[in-house]
Amino acid sequence: MNMNAREEELTARALLADQAQIDVCLQQKRWAELAAVVRFARRDAPPQLAQTDPALYRELREQITRFFLRGGDVFSLEKLEALARV
Repeated sequence: MNMNAREEELTARALLADQAQIDVCLQQKRWAELAAVVRFARRDAPPQLAQTDPALYRELREQITRFFLRGGDVFSLEKLEALARV
């Protein structure tokens, strides 16, 4: 599944908003979507959002923090990307 940058961001934000879906993606082997959320979380919330949309910035920061607290840092981005290409 090839996603453009916007599709990847929307996928990642949707998974961060409903983190139970991350487990579903893992079970269903939806590697590209998992790679998207890991990539987005590692880049963190765009800092310019703090000025332009503070509420969204705060929400994304909380979701990303929750993602990492739930163990999101154990995902290997390189492995997920390799699996997505297969």
